[in-house]
Amino acid sequence: MASYDSQATDAYLVCTACGTQFPVTDRATLSTCRICDDPRQFTPPTGQAFVTMADVRRDYRNVWHTATGGDERLTSIASEPKLAIGQRAILVRTPAGNILWDCLTLIDEETVARIRELGGLQAIVISHPHYYSSHMEWAEAFDCPVYLRSEDREWTVQESPRQVFWQGDDVQTVLGKESNALAIRLGGHFPGSQVLLFDGHLLIADTLVTTPAGLGSWATDALGQPRDRPTGMNSFAFMWSIPNMIPLSGEEVFAMWAILKHHDFTSTHGAFVGVDVMDPKIKQRVLESMKIQTKYAGWARQDAWESV
Repeated sequence: MASYDSQATDAYLVCTACGTQFPVTDRATLSTCRICDDPRQFTPPTGQAFVTMADVRRDYRNVWHTATGGDERLTSIASEPKLAIGQRAILVRTPAGNILWDCLTLIDEETVARIRELGGLQAIVISHPHYYSSHMEWAEAFDCPVYLRSEDREWTVQESPRQVFWQGDDVQTVLGKESNALAIRLGGHFPGSQVLLFDGHLLIADTLVTTPAGLGSWATDALGQPRDRPTGMNSFAFMWSIPNMIPLSGEEVFAMWAILKHHDFTSTHGAFVGVDVMDPKIKQRVLESMKIQTKYAGWARQDAWESV
């Protein structure tokens, strides 16, 4: 494997709001970020701005959070202080090799060395365009493919033969059956929005948005007595735009369940560090959350749930 030279991209510009790396070094040619100009993103009150990758490497570092959800095969990586959207990547150590789920803007020699010590990367899978970040640099550093859905190709700002745009089937194996890892296109947030299922762990990014009630515990009451989770309490939201709080339609949510219902899982792992839910009943909680959202959004086809 060729050595990684982080300085090769030091002059590339990065959007401070979403973390997308542009293969552009001249600020005069990049005045706006097309990702942030879409209604699913936003710009801060200070407006759009760009920094260089060298600035990112100087001001941030990647921090590792081991044993995500209690399984040491999953390791969260996040940049500190918070960089742009602030999402985590998850290193998934499968029997067939390592998969990086989602991506970070910050990639430096320290991060590359640590991942190589753990066996490198055999594949990168990204949930949706908000987390494309600097995925081409990651793919170059580890000489591996990066899997994206063809429905979202228009949002890429760099092109490379290492990009693999899946299309057709909603379910794809990653690194073969031995890996026990499936990429599942659910759509919704973006037409190609994906989740990754690995040995009962569902890595959801924000294709399913974990809510505060989803993270809350009702195991005991204020006196320490056992109790059940209240009925009618959601765990997830299903959003077209998360920051601008625009929900998906009932039809879109129902279409997501029509795909997800065929897969079993006992935990979910959201877009940010600490957003993990372990519960043998978590799949039922996803369905309940879908029913709650579509009901209060006024979806007229509530009887459709009776057929699932």
